[in-house]
Amino acid sequence: MTKEEKFYKALRDVFVGAKVEGESGYINLMKIKSRYYEKGVFPKLKEDIEKALEPFPDFKEELFDKLFTFFKRYFSESGSIYFRYTPVHQNVYEKVYTDDKDVILFWKTHMLYYVKTDRLFKNLEVEVDEFKFFFDVSALEHKKAFEKREIIYEFRERKEDGTLVFNVLYTEKGKKTKVNEILRELRKLGVKITEEILERAFRIFEKQSEVDYFINKNAKEFLREQFNIWLYQYVFSGESEWTEKRIKQLQTLKNIAFKIIDFISQFEDELVKIWNKPKFVLNSNYVITLDRIVDKDGELRLIEKLLNHKSINEQIKEWKELGIVSEDFNKEAIIETHLTGKHLSEKYKHLPIDTRYFKDLELEILGLFDDLDNSLDGWLIKSENYQALNTILSKFKEKMQTIYIDPPFNKEQDADYFYSVKYKDSSWITLLENRLRLAKEMLSPKGTIYVKCDYNGNMFVRLLMNEIFGQERFLSEIIWKRFTGTKSQFKSFALVTDTIYAFAKSEAWVYEQQFLPYEEKYLKWFKYEDKRGRYLLRNFYSPGDGPPRKFFGKLIAPPKGHHWRLSQEKIDEYIKEGRIVLDENGFPKLKNYLHEMKGRPIDNLIDNIHVIQGVSNEYYDFPTQNPEKLIKIFIESSSHKGDLVLDFFLGSATTTAVAHKLNRKWIGVEVGEHFYPYEERKGVKAGVIIRMKEVLAGKGNHEPCGISKEVNWQGGGFFKYYELEQYEDTLRKAKYEDSDLFENPYQDPYNQYIFMKDPKMISALEIDYKNNKVKVDLSKLYTNVDIPETLSNLLGKWIKRITLDYVEFEDGEKINLKNLDYKLIKPLIWW
Repeated sequence: MTKEEKFYKALRDVFVGAKVEGESGYINLMKIKSRYYEKGVFPKLKEDIEKALEPFPDFKEELFDKLFTFFKRYFSESGSIYFRYTPVHQNVYEKVYTDDKDVILFWKTHMLYYVKTDRLFKNLEVEVDEFKFFFDVSALEHKKAFEKREIIYEFRERKEDGTLVFNVLYTEKGKKTKVNEILRELRKLGVKITEEILERAFRIFEKQSEVDYFINKNAKEFLREQFNIWLYQYVFSGESEWTEKRIKQLQTLKNIAFKIIDFISQFEDELVKIWNKPKFVLNSNYVITLDRIVDKDGELRLIEKLLNHKSINEQIKEWKELGIVSEDFNKEAIIETHLTGKHLSEKYKHLPIDTRYFKDLELEILGLFDDLDNSLDGWLIKSENYQALNTILSKFKEKMQTIYIDPPFNKEQDADYFYSVKYKDSSWITLLENRLRLAKEMLSPKGTIYVKCDYNGNMFVRLLMNEIFGQERFLSEIIWKRFTGTKSQFKSFALVTDTIYAFAKSEAWVYEQQFLPYEEKYLKWFKYEDKRGRYLLRNFYSPGDGPPRKFFGKLIAPPKGHHWRLSQEKIDEYIKEGRIVLDENGFPKLKNYLHEMKGRPIDNLIDNIHVIQGVSNEYYDFPTQNPEKLIKIFIESSSHKGDLVLDFFLGSATTTAVAHKLNRKWIGVEVGEHFYPYEERKGVKAGVIIRMKEVLAGKGNHEPCGISKEVNWQGGGFFKYYELEQYEDTLRKAKYEDSDLFENPYQDPYNQYIFMKDPKMISALEIDYKNNKVKVDLSKLYTNVDIPETLSNLLGKWIKRITLDYVEFEDGEKINLKNLDYKLIKPLIWW
C-alpha cells in the first residue's frame, strides 16, 4: 500500500469509523457522512492536493506520509476524534499547569462528551463443526446510552448452500432466545444440529469488539491545535535551515490538513448540537395521595369521580400488588359516613392515585392547585442523566441544596446490574466530568454535593472534584465501613469500606451537626444515676486563662492556662439544680444527662451502618443499594425542610425515598428499565416508581423500612414522573437530505455548513403558505408529548397552572397550548 493509499484509508476511518450496520439514527448520520466523503470530499480533496503539488511534485510522497502520520493518531473505531494513538516518542504537549494550579488532572478523552459503550456488531459468517451460520444485524436497533439489553436470535431461513441465517435483535422485557423452538424448526428442515453447536455459534458471534462512543466538544479547535503542536515539534526537531521552497511545502501541508479538519468538524459539531439539544418531555403522569386531593376538594367530589371511574379496578389491582391494601379490599371503605357527613377514611387517606389510569381526570386534579410545581414534592425522570441534567438546567439552575450520587464504577463484570458498568478509566472519568459540570450549575450557592465511590474510582474522583469545584471547596473525605465482615478480598485485605467525598459550591454552604444514638460501648460511660436519670461527670473548662469562680462558698481556680466555660450566675443556678457536684478531690464536675444529649457527634468515619452480604437490603435485592440511614446523614447535614435534593444516578431510589420522608423536595434521574415495574427480581416487582408509591402510602411490600420508624413516617405526597427524548431518539427522528455538496462556488467549499438545508425535525410544523401561518403538530414526532413541562424546562420557568387551553408560569406568562408559536419550540426541532 502506497503512502497515498494509507492516508486516504486513514482519512476514511476518521470520517466514517468502522463499518457499522443496523437501525440507528447514529448509523444514518454516519452513512450520510460516508456518502459526502465518497462523492464530495474525496474527489475535491484529491483535485486540490494535485493542484497544490504542481510547484513541487517531489513533495507528494512526503505530504501523504505526514498527513497519514498526523490523522492516524485520532482515528477510533466508532469514528470519535480524540487521542486514540499517542506513543511516547510522539509527545503530546498539553497544558498541565496554570497560573493558579500547579497540578491538574489530565486524561486522554477530556475534550469529549461520553455517549455510551457498546458492542460494534457486524454481519458475520461463522462455521462450527461443518455447519455454516450467517448472523444478520441489519434490523438491530442500537441501544440508547447506558441501556443494558441482551441480544436474542431468531432463525430466518436455510440458504441453498446450507447456511443457516439468523436475525439478531435486542431483547425487550426479558424476552429470551427460544433455543428449543429453533432446534425443532431446524429438525423439520432436516438439519441435525445439537444445542451445544448452536450455542457455540452464538458465543462466537458475541465476541465482536466493544467500543466507546464519544463526541468531541470542539473538534475543529482540538484538531487544529494538535496539528499546530505536531508541526511545531517537527519543525524544531528537524532541519536546521529552511529554504523558501521548504517553507512553502510545509504551508501546503498545513493548508491541506486544515481543509480536512474544517470538513470533519462539521459532522462532529452536528452531533454536539443534537447531544445538547433540549429534549421533549414524554409520557408524563402524576402520583398523588387521596389526602392531598381532599385538602383542596373538601367535598370529596373528585374522590367520588375517581372511585366511580372505569379504570379504578386497575388502580386497585396495583394497590394490591404493592401490598398497600389487602386482597379483600373494598373501595367503598375509602369514604366513611358519620353524623357530620362524608369523610375520607383515616386508614386509606394515603392511597396513591396514579393519573396514568385517569388521564381524563388529570387536568381536573391539577386544577386544584394554584401553584402546581411548588405543590409537588418531587420529579422522577427516566433518562440518560446528561440529557436530563442538560434539559432541566434552566428550570432548576442553582436550586439544588444537596446532591448525592453513587455512580457506577469500573466493574470487571456487570451481570448483576441494571445497566452497563464496564468502563475504561478514561471513559468513566469523562462520563462523570460531563455530568458533574452540569451538577455544579444546579447547586445553590449554599449547596453541597456528595459523591460516593469505591476503590475503583476514589483516586480519580478526588482529583476530578478538585478540578471542577476547586480544592478550596473540599469539605471532607467520609469513610463508610460498609461491611462488618466480608469474603471479598483485594489481595490480602478484606474490602469493607467505601468513600464519600463532600464538596461545597461556595464558602456559604449549610451544615447541620448530626448525631448518632449512643452505642453500648458509649452507654457504659453514663454510670451514675439520680432522679433525673443516668448521667456522666465532665469537666467544663477550656484553654485560655480565666479567673476562679465560687463553688459551694469556696473560690476554685481552673487548671493553669484554662478558664471556666460557665459564668458565676450559671454556676450558682446549676448548683441549686444539683447539676454541679464536687468529685473525690473536691474539683467541680458537671452532670451530663443521657436523655438531654443528642448522641455521639458524627465524624468522617461512619462505622455503625452496615450492609450484610448475602442478606436482602432494605427495599429489594438491588446490588448497590445504600441504607436509608446513611443517606439520611448527608441530607440532614446539608439541607432543611423544603430544600431540593438531587440524585442523577438514582438506582433503587433510596435518595428520593429518604428525602421525601425528611420533608425535602427531590429530583431523581434513572435510565434503567427498572424505573418501571417491569423486571421481576426474586419474585418482587422492582421499580423506582413502585418504591416511591410505597413511600407515599407509608406502607406496602417494602414499607415501612429504612428510616420510616425513626422519623415516624406515615405517608402522603404528590410527585410527577416522565421520560425524556433521548439522543438516539433525536437521531432517528431527524431527517437529513442527500443534497449536492460544494454547490456554492462563492463560498469556501470546506466551510459550507452542509446541514443548513436539512429539515431535521421540522416535520412537526405544518406551513400554510397561502395564509402565512405555521401550525405546530408535535404528534408527528412523538405521541404523548407533555408540552407544559417541555416548555417549563426550555424556558426555565416553574409551572403555576395547567388547563386544557394554556399553561401559566410563575411570572404570569400564559402560553396557548392549542396554537403554539413555532418560534418557542425551534430549539427542540431545528438546531
